[in-house]
Amino acid sequence: MPTATYRLQLQPAFPFAAAAAAVPYLASLGVSHLHLSPVLDAVPGSTHGYDVVDPARVREELGGEEGLRALAHTAREHGLGLVVDIVPNHMAMAPRHNHALWEVLREGPGSPYARWFDIDWEAQGGRLLLPVLGGPVGTELNHLVVDDGVLRYHDHAFPLRAGTEELPLPQLLDAQWYRPVWWRLARTELNYRRFFSISELIGVRVEDPEVFDATHAKILQLMAEGVVDGLRIDHPDGLADPDGYLERLHEATGGRWTVVEKILADGEHLPASWPVAGTTGYDALRHVDGLFTDRTGAYRLLGRYRAFAAPQTDRGGDWEATVRRAAYKVITHELAAETDRLTRVAARLCAASPDLSLRDRAPWALRTALEELLVRLRVYRPYASGDAAAVVTEEAAEEARPAFAVPEEAEAVGIVRRLLVEAPGGGPATDQAGRAEFRIRFAQTASALRAKAVEDTAFYRYVPLLSAAEVGGDPGAPGVSPEDFHAYCARVQRDWPATGTVVSTHDTKRSADVRAALAVLTECPDRWAELLAEVTLAEEGVPDGQLAWAAWQTVFGLGPAEEGRVQGALLKHVREAGMYTSWTEQEPPYEEAVAAFVTAGPCGPPGERVTAFRKALEPHVRANVLGTALVHLTMPGVPDLYQGTEGEYRALVDPDNRRPVSFPPAAPGEKNALTAAALRLRARRPDAFGPSATYAPLTADGPAAEHCVAFARSGAVITAVTRLSLRLAESGGWRETRLDLPPGRWADVLAPGREFTGHARVADLFDRLPVALLERTAED
Repeated sequence: MPTATYRLQLQPAFPFAAAAAAVPYLASLGVSHLHLSPVLDAVPGSTHGYDVVDPARVREELGGEEGLRALAHTAREHGLGLVVDIVPNHMAMAPRHNHALWEVLREGPGSPYARWFDIDWEAQGGRLLLPVLGGPVGTELNHLVVDDGVLRYHDHAFPLRAGTEELPLPQLLDAQWYRPVWWRLARTELNYRRFFSISELIGVRVEDPEVFDATHAKILQLMAEGVVDGLRIDHPDGLADPDGYLERLHEATGGRWTVVEKILADGEHLPASWPVAGTTGYDALRHVDGLFTDRTGAYRLLGRYRAFAAPQTDRGGDWEATVRRAAYKVITHELAAETDRLTRVAARLCAASPDLSLRDRAPWALRTALEELLVRLRVYRPYASGDAAAVVTEEAAEEARPAFAVPEEAEAVGIVRRLLVEAPGGGPATDQAGRAEFRIRFAQTASALRAKAVEDTAFYRYVPLLSAAEVGGDPGAPGVSPEDFHAYCARVQRDWPATGTVVSTHDTKRSADVRAALAVLTECPDRWAELLAEVTLAEEGVPDGQLAWAAWQTVFGLGPAEEGRVQGALLKHVREAGMYTSWTEQEPPYEEAVAAFVTAGPCGPPGERVTAFRKALEPHVRANVLGTALVHLTMPGVPDLYQGTEGEYRALVDPDNRRPVSFPPAAPGEKNALTAAALRLRARRPDAFGPSATYAPLTADGPAAEHCVAFARSGAVITAVTRLSLRLAESGGWRETRLDLPPGRWADVLAPGREFTGHARVADLFDRLPVALLERTAED
């Protein structure tokens, strides 16, 4: 089991050889394993590797299998192992590079590779829809050419069905197992499962044992031969059967350390039956961030945001209403094809069911019932091992029924819910299979909807506090009390002690240091709002109040940075929000107004006032940055450090957070020293942090006790951090606040030479840094 992992974003500009060169530094840092982004063959030039084209080959652009083995050898020489990110849910829709897909396009459903991909051959006349054309096919004929037995369209290439090469172009197109169409048709006509709403990524059927074996053979070989030690599983919620997949993987790997990228809603728990070490850690991120957020101040900030930006209730004014509206938009627009497929399954199942009470249900009524239930889900999806009735609740069904004017038609809601939550009984095999397919399709659609509606839409519409709008976060309930944080840590240590924990990843919308700065605004909401009113008055041409509020927070959190980085992040922000422009319906005048505002305002002279405001708050930003880092590195679980975050790391949403970093860092600072000290302590005292370790909250006493959060690990290590330091300063500081230490002598790991015993004055504990890491001395 790892003691700590370090995530590296591999890409052609940072291949295996570059990773190997960084190994000596990373080993000295104190991590136990390198955590590699996907290493299997991907679309040429890919900077992330999640667009796999050949799961049987290690990516040549990174150095190929030889390069990976050389990296593993170098890592071993320095005492490090490898954890690899794998992508079971999808592959790239790139036939020119994806041999398996090429064969499916050439041979159709009769291809031995056809079982690999989640294609609905009953739709679209038995042809695979390819949404690649820039316009309707009639306007693109001049760009569709047959060359050497291949159909070409700009950079795309597609195989031809045998015997069709000499046909005139219109007949040739009609004779293929695929249908090239205008890319806009994907929204309603697509007949293959994809990753969320990304048509360039096609779903893979790893629930089929033969497909599992074929797509996992290489990675399992690398594990069997000791090249790879553990796995991170990308997006298991997209799979038909996550439970079954993880069981099969567990057996195939011999139980190696594996974590899953599972986003848990607040109050949701990882299925206890899953044979994994835990999640990749977004649930930990939510709790760590929340610890340094002033819950009362966050609600006051919400009020000031509403007064400043005047958002509509369901377009950024209220969290739950914003999520619901976003979900309706996504389910009826971006995921219309997925909803169509689910409706077809439901209609077919009802029409053929031996249960006559399911008969005579109009497809439109079933579709409406499905949409109304889907938008009310509060978690990503139900699982076979879980209680579907607790996910698709009767309360949700009651809320859904008023969508129908005729009570008898509203019965469709109850029917859909019955199909999802009731045991099938002993009907015909076809009915059993139909119900199983319906549940699978519902769960897959639900996960895509939740991700797109919440993370990729509502997070960009509801913006009172940007640090709360993070993957796995709950912007509607920002802030976590120390008591709730301790309860979470105790539960993790008890149930999932080897789970992953993160505070920054390649997918976070803002790095931990940016969010730590933004959290300070919850301690001074009125001052922040007053400053924004002043700088906004000084700058004309504000496109809309919500964008302005988000833009000013962005530059506050990021600090001085190149304008291009801010512009890129805010352009993505407004397109994801989809209120005035979007990725598929771009509005150049609005986007130009946003760019002009950013240049003249947040990145112009008025922005200097925000920079000065941040500088005045720097001691409190520092307390949050260091506190976040230390809590992450010492709480229960296995911490994963994202590249560069051992030191000060300010990054925005991808691709900004995937920029290459230098090893070793050019100018290490106090966060680097803290990180190295904590990691080396973990490596030196694995018993204090591993599965058999203990977690015990420590309580301070005195006038500022609420501002000190502390815990002990196995009676050997103590972490203490400052919480809400601005409020602390305004209330008079620590004064005589004390922290009762467990028996023994405690050495300061961050300031060698200092020791504490008994009742330590918190002011003394934090006289050098706003955090403390103590280790019980050997003589005890």
